Amino acid sequence: MAEKINCVMLVDDNPDDNFYHEREIKKYDPSIVVTSKPSGKEALDYLRSINEGSNLQPDLIFLDINMPGMNGWDFLKEFDLLDKKIQSSCLIVMLTSSDDPADLKRVRSWSFVSGFITKPLSKSIVSNIIEKYF
Repeated sequence: MAEKINCVMLVDDNPDDNFYHEREIKKYDPSIVVTSKPSGKEALDYLRSINEGSNLQPDLIFLDINMPGMNGWDFLKEFDLLDKKIQSSCLIVMLTSSDDPADLKRVRSWSFVSGFITKPLSKSIVSNIIEKYF
């Protein structure tokens, strides 16, 4: 993991949530680059292109569970197949409207998922995550 967080990726199909969450991240540190992807597929395409040098490596990914097409669970299955260098450079936190205990249990089965947070994201939550892991 990076010592200083440079880039955060939001993977969520709701543009209003992405707008709000980006604002909360920027309140914590305006220098952080925030990239939003409306689907798991677009996020994976972005991550796969990092080795080509065209995209900034996210240090932290906030991942929604419920999205059309490729949901958060599908994303995690595909993320597990990515280059290990990319995997080891990204911290994943589920950021979802779900408060279902089954989802929390399922998240714990993925060793590379570091947290489970119920929306909305706040500056203090961002601060806690960054201080804990970076």
